[in-house]
Amino acid sequence: MLAPAIRFLFALLGVVAGYQVADWARKTGLLPDLGHWGDIGVVVTMAVVGFAAGYGIGALLAWLVRKGLDHVDEALARSSGPEVLVAAGGVVLGLGIAALVSLAVVRIPYVGVYLLLPLFLLSGYFTAYLAAKKHVEILRLIGVRGAFEASAGMTPPKIVDSSAIIDGRIVDVIKTGFVEGEIAVPRFVVEELQRLADSSDPEKRVRGRRGLDFVRRLQNHCGQVSIEDKDYTDLDAVDAKLVRLGGEIGGMILTTDYTLKKVAEIQGVKVLNVNDLADSVKPAVLPGEVIEVKIIREGREQDQGVGYLDDGTMIVVEAGASLVGSRVEAEVTSVLQSPSGKMIFGRLVR
Repeated sequence: MLAPAIRFLFALLGVVAGYQVADWARKTGLLPDLGHWGDIGVVVTMAVVGFAAGYGIGALLAWLVRKGLDHVDEALARSSGPEVLVAAGGVVLGLGIAALVSLAVVRIPYVGVYLLLPLFLLSGYFTAYLAAKKHVEILRLIGVRGAFEASAGMTPPKIVDSSAIIDGRIVDVIKTGFVEGEIAVPRFVVEELQRLADSSDPEKRVRGRRGLDFVRRLQNHCGQVSIEDKDYTDLDAVDAKLVRLGGEIGGMILTTDYTLKKVAEIQGVKVLNVNDLADSVKPAVLPGEVIEVKIIREGREQDQGVGYLDDGTMIVVEAGASLVGSRVEAEVTSVLQSPSGKMIFGRLVR
């Protein structure tokens, strides 16, 4: 219903604009004297041209509006209440700015009045976009962020550490929508990744650049992502800074570091460990089940072979050392769950 209305409105504006252009051309003498019927013909022609141009512009704008509304629906699904509220304030501010600018724009001959609608639309959109992107800083600046965070049902922010960023899996987890709320990347974590990226050690350099790439992917594809500027100059260790930041803002630390998880939990800061999530969604493997696996290398113990399942779980196969490079069937004998992950033990099926 909205699209036909937009096309009709712009077609009507095109007719009015065509009439005004024809009338201006006639009054200024740009057109020769064609007589009464000739002048009417020129006006009708310009009105038809204006109708066609307005209808085309209206169709294009209707398509853009429809795409924009789809984008708004997706953004609202990913946005928190404070973010929507700040964005609404940005719209109001943008319309106020457009109203002031319109006082000068409307004085532009002939086309000034037609520029007002795009001016208001673009101004409102850009201020709302900027307000939504910087809603955390805006709420903190006006001193009401704490009130929002203390409100019932408010999802605590998730603070991402360097190990989770370099690991990369958290980007896909956040994109699926399983992690709610604001994603905060501390600036001191970004600086740590930059130090790694500038390291003379090739392995560290690759890890640092990989982490910086994932930070950019988080910002581009995961909605509520902000760079947290707070730092603690009295602390040197990044893990200690993460724990203090989590305690101060009531956030949860996203990590793959088992030691950081234990230290944070001791100090009362909640932690989401990506490895725990990965272990929880792995298919259950029970003793007696037969698994096909490729033996990659020899194990630590005599005559053991080691392989990996598709999800990365290690499987140790008895009497598999002589079958390195071959795919075998192994019967599960036991499953060991450790803090670093799951390990499966099995024996060859004869």
